[in-house]
Parts: sequence; C-alpha cells; structure tokens
Amino acid sequence: MKRFKSTTVSALSLLFLLLVLPISSVHAGETDSPRVLHRGNSTEPVTLDPHKSEDVSSGNILRDLYEGLVTEDATGKLIPGAAEKWSISDDGLHYTFQLRNCLAWSNGEALTAADFIFSLRRALDPETAAPMADLLAPIVNAREVMSGSMPVEQLGVEMPDSHTLIIHLQHPAPWFLQVLSHPVAFPVYATSLVKNGDKAFSPGNLASNGSWQLQQWVPYEKLVLQRNSAHYNSDKTSFDQVIYYPIDSSNNEFSRYRAGEFDWTDTIPPNKLAWINKNLPGEAFISPYLGTYYYGFNLTRAPFKNNNDLRKALSLAIDRSIITEKILANGEIPAAGWLPPGLLQGTQHPSLSREDQLKQARELYKKAGYSRDKPLRTTLHYNSSEQNKRIAVAITSMWKKNLGIQVELINEEWKVFLNRRKSKVETQLYRASWIADYNDAGSFLSLFTSNHAKNDTGYANPDYDALINQIETTMDEVKRGELIQQAEQLLLEDQVIIPIYHYVSRHLVKPYIQGYQANPLDHHYSRDLYRN
Repeated sequence: MKRFKSTTVSALSLLFLLLVLPISSVHAGETDSPRVLHRGNSTEPVTLDPHKSEDVSSGNILRDLYEGLVTEDATGKLIPGAAEKWSISDDGLHYTFQLRNCLAWSNGEALTAADFIFSLRRALDPETAAPMADLLAPIVNAREVMSGSMPVEQLGVEMPDSHTLIIHLQHPAPWFLQVLSHPVAFPVYATSLVKNGDKAFSPGNLASNGSWQLQQWVPYEKLVLQRNSAHYNSDKTSFDQVIYYPIDSSNNEFSRYRAGEFDWTDTIPPNKLAWINKNLPGEAFISPYLGTYYYGFNLTRAPFKNNNDLRKALSLAIDRSIITEKILANGEIPAAGWLPPGLLQGTQHPSLSREDQLKQARELYKKAGYSRDKPLRTTLHYNSSEQNKRIAVAITSMWKKNLGIQVELINEEWKVFLNRRKSKVETQLYRASWIADYNDAGSFLSLFTSNHAKNDTGYANPDYDALINQIETTMDEVKRGELIQQAEQLLLEDQVIIPIYHYVSRHLVKPYIQGYQANPLDHHYSRDLYRN
C-alpha cells in the first residue's frame, strides 16, 4: 500500500471504487483507470503456492507474484531475474548465480540465497508433494530427496555467501535455465510458512518477490494484485493493479470483453474468429503454442487395461479435422502425434486416409472383443467448460456412429476433476492437456514416465523410462533427436493417450494495451504491458 501514499485524493477515490463497487458500476462511467489491468484467466486458480501449482491459470498469476533466478522477456527469451548474472561450468554441471544486492520480499524483508536454498529443498521434499518437482530432477541428489531416501539438506545446492547460489547437476541439462523460470523454482517466504502453514499463500500472509503482491482473492470472482513497491524494477511497471477474473465460459468472457469490462481475454470462443477479424480488427492475436489437447486412458483398470487394440480403435475413430475446423475454428492443428509443431525437436507423422482409419478402427474394435451387439460402455470425465463439452459431445458421437460405443459424459469442477484423475479409482477416460514447461521435447515426453507425479494414466514401461533417461542425459543433438523420435513412437504404439489437437494461443487485447508479444509458451507478464 506504500504506493498510494503520494497519490491524489481523486486517484485514491477511483481505486477505492474499483475495489468495492461491482465491475459494471466502475466501467459504466467514463474511461477505466489507466493504472488497472483487467485480465480474463479461464479457471479458478488451484493454489498460489508456486511449488504446488500445476495449472495454467495459477501459473499466469504466479509469474506476476514471484520471480525466479531467471525470468523471461515479452518474447519468451530468458533474461536475468533475481540473479543479475550467472555462469555455467565447461562440463555443464555447475551453475553459479550472483543475486542482486537489492532483493526484498514484498513485506520489505531482505531476500538472500538462503531463501532459494530453502525453497528448492521444499519443492523437492516429498512432504510438499510438488506435482512439478521432476523438473528439478537434474540437481544432484534431487531424486533421492524426492523419494525420501535422503534428507533435503543433501540436495546439491550451496551458498558461499548471502548473494551467491551454486546449483550442482548430476548430468548436463541444456534446458535447466528454462526450468529456473518455472514456478516450481520460485522462492517462498519461510517465515510465513512456519507461522501460517497452508494459509501462508492467502491475502495478508503471502509475501512475494515479483512485480506484484496479493491484495485480495474472492474465490470464483476475482483476484487482485497490487504493485510490489519493494521490487527492484517497480518504477518501470506501468499498472498499479492487475485484476484476474476466473471465467470457465469463453462466451461469457467474450461478452464482458466487448462490454469493456476486460482488457485481455484468456481465450477466444470457438467459431468467433471470422466475426472478430471483421468487427474488432487488430484485437485478436493467434499464435503457435506448445500445447496438446488429448484424452487419457486409465491403464490401471478395465476396460482399457491390457487392451491396446481397444485403445487404438477409439483413437482411429476420431476425425480430428472436424474438431479443429468445425468445433473450434480458431487455427488449431489436428494432432497426428503427441509432440506439437514448433518444438525444437518436433517430429513428423504419416497420416492414413479417413477411410483406412475407420477400417482399421472397426477391425481393432472387433479384435478387442466388442461389436455393435456387444458395445463398449465407458465414461469420459472432463472439467467444466463449454468448449470441453462441445468436443466431448462431438467425439462420443463419432465413437457411437463409427463403432457403436456408448459413453457417459461426466462434467466436473476443476479441482474435483484433477483429484479424480490423480486417484485413478473411478476414471476410465478423461480429458487433459499439456502445455510445455520449457521449449524441449522432454517437457512432453517425461510426463508419462512411471514415477512422474502428473502421469494420471498409470503408464509404466521400463523401456520408455530408459529412453527418457537417455534423452535427459544425451548432449549429442543428432543422437538425442533419434531418441526423442523413438520415445514418441513407443508412446503412440502403446496408445497411452489419444492426442486430439495442438493448441494455438488465442487472446483478445484492447487496442490501448501495449506490450503484447507472441511467444511459444504463451507467458505474458503484466509488468511488460502498459496503456497508451
């Protein structure tokens, strides 16, 4: 709140109105305050604990609240963050970071290398159960710490002094710097954790080190961030506040954007792009995005356990072009494989004609023991979203038409849906998506290793695990590319999932908001945006 002490009475009054009045009342007046950024943000964030985060909507907010040793510019290029510089040993095993002298938490307390050591240990501590802890696996003793066989104090990190941090790797990992810009590597404030436990990440308790600090969180309504005046770059941040709005309905988000309530949308509704380009020229931004939308099989129980033929039949029966061209129609790409185009090590996949796909699907369905007289009856879980529902209805209609399969659709709130997937007790088929944590095929392929916290399929193949281990430790680019192709091919042959389409990022941005730049991970920091 220090930021407001020197503001005028009229500015204070306007900010007060922004906080206490309904959105419609604020926007019904003249022009919205140029110091408040209103961002649509899809689903309700699951958590503001960066080490327990795994969803995109939480990640958008966390990148505003926190800052890693390295961060990203508007184009996605790595730049200095909490560390002003770093060096990497010739063998790629030792990373030395020099922290800025002026680092502080949002409460004004100094932030040092000890905070990063505490946080890296916490992220890998099995008691934390960080879903993305695998990203830190290259650190010396990380896997032993994650398994509980070694104390966190033996993690390969050290601090020669309060402003120097050294991270030791057990094998070279050329993508490791990218991982350090991920929320799982963000620092957390130990004092509040000790005092408040899980409530350390709630308003009034959360101390952050990024460009913003948490001011208010009204679940399923809005989350308000205040400029962090303790951040070293605070004077270069344009907005005083950023308000995130969780909205499951893309049509509702679109309507509120048109009404002037939002400056930015998280997505664009299906089949609206042509209208938008005609009526809102220059406000739609469609860009390549490293993400894949898919259906996952629960391989731990019937009917898909030990039934590869059945799983392949379901995949072949889907006409993906109908999904991308008719249901979505915003530039999405039908998925012939798991890895999206645009990855540094992406692969190409030959495609069958639609007639051959259906012929094989029917043969495999019969071979699996099913027919129209004895149809498969299964369930498909998906999280609340009109788009997910439209896709599910279209795909299950294809399955029924082409094979006679009967599917019960189960629509669930996001947190319930995630817990259901993880438990593997009730699911048979489930909707899912994966967005790259860094621009490397390993970010996608490692998801289905047997010990990955996000492997909700239950897939466990020692041959696949061995391939991923080789990919993670091979520095030769040609050899590594060959291993990546082998791993993806094995994943597809085992039909662990049904890739459906590859994402593009889709945003509407008001003409007066400047600073937006497309990047393959679709990371957009509020600090880079300003109003003209």
